[in-house]
Amino acid sequence: MRPDDERRAGTRASRTDGPQPPVTEPAGATPGTGVPGIGAGSAAAPGTGVPEAGATAATPGTGVPEAGATAAAPGTGVPVAGSTAAAPATGESLAEPAASVPAPAGTRPGESRTESPWSARLLALFGVATLADLVFLAAGFEPGHAVAKTLLMPLLAAYAGVRGAPRLLLAALLFGWGGDVLLLSDADPAFLAGMAAFAAGHVCYIALFLRHGAPHARGRLLAPVYAVALAATVALLWPDLPADLRVPVACYSTLLTAMAYGAATRLGPRAAVGGALFMLSDTLIATGVADSPQPPRPDLWIMLTYAAAQFLLVQGTLDERPAPATTYREVRSTTP
Repeated sequence: MRPDDERRAGTRASRTDGPQPPVTEPAGATPGTGVPGIGAGSAAAPGTGVPEAGATAATPGTGVPEAGATAAAPGTGVPVAGSTAAAPATGESLAEPAASVPAPAGTRPGESRTESPWSARLLALFGVATLADLVFLAAGFEPGHAVAKTLLMPLLAAYAGVRGAPRLLLAALLFGWGGDVLLLSDADPAFLAGMAAFAAGHVCYIALFLRHGAPHARGRLLAPVYAVALAATVALLWPDLPADLRVPVACYSTLLTAMAYGAATRLGPRAAVGGALFMLSDTLIATGVADSPQPPRPDLWIMLTYAAAQFLLVQGTLDERPAPATTYREVRSTTP
């Protein structure tokens, strides 16, 4: 061995043979390695050998604390405020119980029943048009009446459509609009066509009301009342009606009475009042055709009762639609 090699070997020996400082191994470490053993990580309270509450648990074979383990305050064994506790490894999401919230009346399943600004605006426009029509009639301004009258049913149908009305209700309103336009003429063919349009609207109403199941318990009590009203009206008007209008008016009156009866016995009070007002409005028209006695300003009363009747039928139908409960669920997932 060369002298240089001997000197290097002596230097290495002096560095390794001398006293070394003691190495402090972590708690729970495998002797002689300094690495926590499998399953280690429970730190013992000083002088007890009992693991501290909230000590950090290591993932087996890694020495890395598990996600969500709780950290303890030094020397206390008490978990640090705000530390995270591990969720049990169930493999399932923690879900809050479902709460059933009844949906408001007047909308289809799954729809929000809060009225949109458009529905309120359309209803306001319908009210303005109705008031304008009544003012024009009171002032005898026929052009204004003709314009306002033809706006009533389209505005009411638009309002009902925004509210999610069934198609039969919209069809009834549109047939009513056709009858309004046709009755602006005084010609007999226009009167018959207008009456046919309103009759089609009543058929739509009847079909719509039949969807609401059997009549209410009071239906049997009301049947004789509506039957007497129909018979009395036709009997009083028949002698004075033109011969070619007697049968059409009798048939129309039967449909009208059936519609009003269905509204009263299958829907609520609003629809019942609407049906009764429709009967009154058309009876006033029929008395004019038959030259029977009428109240002062009959055209004003006819339009007032007619507009109120259609509005109440719409509101009554929307109020009585089935309203199933809507379930809202909030789910929060926790990764184990």
